Formats: sequence, structure tokens, C-alpha cells
Amino acid sequence: MNFPRSETEENLVQYDHEQEQEQEQGQQNDVEEASSCFGNICHPSSRTHRYFVLIFMCFLGFGSYYCYDNPGALQQQIITDMKIDVSSFSQLYSWYSWPQTILCFFGGFLIDRVFGIRFGAIIFATIIFIGQLVFATGALLDHFWLMNFGRFIFGIGGESLAVAQNTYAVSWFKDKELNMVFGLQLSIARAGSSANFVSMVSIYEFVNKHFHGYKCLGIALLIASITCLFSLICALVLAYFDKRATRMLKKDTIMVDEKVNITDAKTFPLSFWLIAFICVSYYVTIFPFTALGSLFFQRKYEIGQKEANFYDSIIYLISTFASPVLGIMVDMTGRNLFWVLSATLITLIAHGMLAFTFIHPLMAMIIMGIGYSVLACALWPMVALVIQQHQLGTAYGIMQSVQNLGLGCVVLAAGYIVDSRGYISLELFFLSWLCLCFFIIIILYMDDKRKTGGMLNMSAKQRKTYQEQNRIANTIESESSNQDKKDD
Repeated sequence: MNFPRSETEENLVQYDHEQEQEQEQGQQNDVEEASSCFGNICHPSSRTHRYFVLIFMCFLGFGSYYCYDNPGALQQQIITDMKIDVSSFSQLYSWYSWPQTILCFFGGFLIDRVFGIRFGAIIFATIIFIGQLVFATGALLDHFWLMNFGRFIFGIGGESLAVAQNTYAVSWFKDKELNMVFGLQLSIARAGSSANFVSMVSIYEFVNKHFHGYKCLGIALLIASITCLFSLICALVLAYFDKRATRMLKKDTIMVDEKVNITDAKTFPLSFWLIAFICVSYYVTIFPFTALGSLFFQRKYEIGQKEANFYDSIIYLISTFASPVLGIMVDMTGRNLFWVLSATLITLIAHGMLAFTFIHPLMAMIIMGIGYSVLACALWPMVALVIQQHQLGTAYGIMQSVQNLGLGCVVLAAGYIVDSRGYISLELFFLSWLCLCFFIIIILYMDDKRKTGGMLNMSAKQRKTYQEQNRIANTIESESSNQDKKDD
């Protein structure tokens, strides 16, 4: 016997029917949108489309890296125009690093839980742009404290934007050329650093034809801020494509059960913390060196500023071209720990050459550039191997936090060492850090071998088999757990 439907039931049926129609219409619109621009090219699941989006992903950090080393490229001009010493000059780098010892961690957390990757990237890119404007204004008004404040603002956004960039990369390319993508991102970022060292002195000299002293310095830094505006535009474009991909690939429904708490950092494995300490002990021998390197080359090798800046930029110039190739090589071979160890030893040799020999600095800087590129391509993707995907924003934030804590302290120590003891003592200081890095890598290898059978140093083929076996085991365990709950 059929009973007449109530008005409420009829409304529910009508609502369900409308929802189905909206879903079908949305799917039809997605198909039409993809087919209207040659399907594979515009569909977010296609390799062609992912590589197109990768262009904006890479240039997301271009402005940040270009302006980060503005002080290094104009070290002599800043010291002269602002009437400061090397120790005071080094504060421009430490003030960049200090906020990131705390905020970079929360930047990753905010990306994971609050802003989301799209809005977070836009916010951090905007902060970088504002920070560079304040930094330039400080020079323009002859207020060194304002320059430091500008670098502080710049630092709030700088490393957090790098976290967003890394999270974007994993979101779009996990298990698909990830090492190559990290290498390419590094390549474009370091192209920004190289462009800074090559161009900023020329920009300063051009402006100096019309303005002089601190006003010339301020205007040159304002011109540099255009690159930060360009990166902000990339963040906006990238947000559009990522939102579109989320809608078309239904990413939100896939990730709905994956939540992260800020206390999850306590549960991160020892291998992650060792990777973080490798990161800081290695990078403190690169970034503080390039920050103070121009005067080092001028004094030791008796060369001009432009030539010294060129040698200082070689690390970044080498990584611009080598990183994509090395990233592909690491993708194909695996063996990440082997590559990280090799990079550390290569960099140790380069710093040793600069400290104890008078061999032409070009040779040492090329070697250092190769080592730096290898490490970046092999180290950062290891985080995705030991941390779950939904926690990666927080994990990368911690990595950047630890790195900047080290950089903030080391760059101040480096400035003091140069003023009080000279550059040879500074090189010995860097060599000590590289020796520490070497021993931490050995500890990581032993820990990974004991817990996973050496997953971090497996070949690409072995790692794929290992991950597939783990996936199957986790699926069986999950199904068994669900069955037990049903039985109860």
C-alpha cells in the first residue's frame, strides 16, 4: 500500500534532485572547461598542465630570493652610505632570520589549518613586498633602524612563503618528479639570487648619476622591490589554478579526514629532526658566507667589487643550471642520503680551498655551487618520505624555523669574527659546521637503517617497492580495524 508523501518528504526529494543536477552541471562545466582549451593541456591531472603551473610555482619565490641578498650585493655601499661596520651590517641578515625562528613554524601551521595554501601564499608574498618597501625607505631616509625593521617584516613573509612553495610542490607533484621539481624551484630561486649579485651594483651606479649617498641606496632598493611585486602576481595566478584543480579533481573530499594538530610536532620521528639539523648545519656555511663574501674576495684576492660579487654569485649561478639536472638524477637514482653526504664533503673541500690556498676562487666557488645544488635536491624531498602529506606544511615550517635560528645566530657571530679576527678564522668556523653536518648524516643513516631498513638511501626502484608494500599493509590493517569495530 502506497502512502502519500508529506510536504517535508517532497521537499527533501526535490532538494536531492536539485543537488544531483548541480553536481552534474558542475561536472559538465569542468568537462567543457577542459575541452575548450585542448583537454590535456588544461586538465589539472595532465603532465602538460602541471608543468605550466610549475612556472608560476617556481617564480613565486623569485622576488624573495632576489631581494634577500640585496645587502650582500651592496655590502660596500651600505657600510659606506649608512656609516656602519661589518657587525652592524650583519644585523640586516639576523633581523631577517629572527622572526622565522617562531613565525615560520606557525606559517606552516597556518597553511595547514587556517589560511590554506592559496590565501597563505598571497598573504606572505604581500608581507615580503611591504618589507622590502620599508627596507628601501629606511635607506632613503638615512635611518638604519628602519632598514632593520624592514628586514624584520621581510623575514616574516620570506621563509613562510618558501613553506607555501614547498607545500604547493608536494600537492601537485608528490610521487611525480618531486626531486626534479624541488631542483627546478631552487634553480629559479637562485636565478633571482644570481641576478641580484650581478645587477644591483649596476643599478646603484645608474641611480648614482642622479642621486648620491643614502638616497641613491634607497632608490636602488626601491627598484629591486619590483621583483617582489612580480612574485605577488604569481601567487594570485597560482591560487586561481590550484582552486580550479581542487574543484576538478575533488581534492577536498580526498583530504577531508586528514587533520593536523600543532602538537603533532612531538610525534615527528627522530629522522625528521636529524634532517632539520643537517639543514641548519649545512646552510650556515652557505648563506652567511655569501652575505659577507664580497669583501672577503676583495681583500684576499685584491679584486674589484663587481668581480667579487660575480664570484659570490657563482654558488647561485651554478645551482640555477645544475639543480634541475641534479633533481632528475636524484629522482632516477634515489639514494638521497648518499647525495647529501657527497654534497657535504664537496662543500668541505671548497671551504678548505678558500681558507688554506690561493687557488683562483672561481674553482672553489664552482665546487661549492655543485655541492649546494646536490644537497638541496636530495635533502628537502626527504621530509616528504618521513612525514605524512597533511603535516608537510608544519614540517617544512619547523625546518625553516630551525634553519633561521641557526642563520640568525651564525651571521651575527660571523660579523663579529670578521671584525675581530679576520676572514681566515671565519672559514675555520664554517669548516667546523660542515664537520658537524657530516657526523649528523652518519647518525641519520644508522637510525634509518635500524628503523626502516635504510629507506632514505634506497634506490628509486627499491623505495617504490617499499612504499607499495607499506601501502598494502596499512590498507589491510585499516580494513581489519574497521571489521573489528563492526563486530563489536
